Amino acid sequence: MTAGSGALGWSGMPFVQRLARIRSANERLFYGIIGFAALVVVWETAANLGLYRRTLLSAPSSIWRAAVMDFGNGTIWPHISVSATEFAVGFVVSLAIGIPLGLAIGWFRRVDYFFNALLAGLNATPNVALIPLIILLAGIGLESKVIVVFLSAFFAVVVTTFTGVQSISRRHLEITRRFGGSAWLAFRTVGLTSTLPFILSGIRIGAGRALVGVVSAELLSANVGLGFYIDLYAHFLDTARVMLGIALFGIAGLVLGEVIRVAERRFEVWRPDVH
Repeated sequence: MTAGSGALGWSGMPFVQRLARIRSANERLFYGIIGFAALVVVWETAANLGLYRRTLLSAPSSIWRAAVMDFGNGTIWPHISVSATEFAVGFVVSLAIGIPLGLAIGWFRRVDYFFNALLAGLNATPNVALIPLIILLAGIGLESKVIVVFLSAFFAVVVTTFTGVQSISRRHLEITRRFGGSAWLAFRTVGLTSTLPFILSGIRIGAGRALVGVVSAELLSANVGLGFYIDLYAHFLDTARVMLGIALFGIAGLVLGEVIRVAERRFEVWRPDVH
């Protein structure tokens, strides 16, 4: 074995060069992992040096031990299951109603006139202010949480979809109609394809807001769920489990955002050129 051969990769390429290629191909992920690792190291070091009180912020090692314990004995799984159900039902309903409504508002002028003031007023009302009323009407069960999640995501989906329809190039619509295409054909071939990138952006934004809706609803009124899990252990000053619950919401948001972002990049070429 020649000197330095241990530094060679499987294909004979030096390890440093292979690492550089991986970094170039996945630059966003690469630097994101480095940034996260640096934060964990600084956070843990500050905790070990006593630069802050662990009872206020905990430490990565304590959060990890709490995660191993609660996942191992199964105590956290019911909370994850309930929160995931609330999120999934509320978010899917918001997409099922919000996307068609956004398309209709953007495509039909009179539908826009009919819903404009109502949606503007509801969108300006903080969802947290509506939670007590929602609880009075729907109780503290699954239904009230689903309604809060729905409202949290709904307006982002509607507004982004509407904006996408409004950005459609009128020139493309005129060309379709000039060649004898029906209004339905113009909507299907030009309207939907041009609006899809905006719809995906609305789905990504709405997913984040739906997670906020889950937390908000469960913090105010729940007896199970990750929001309840956070609130419960906050009362016992168990910041490791409080931070664990927060981290799980963060991870869920990150994964959902990245999955939808991949789809956004795939259909970005369909975004209309308004210039």
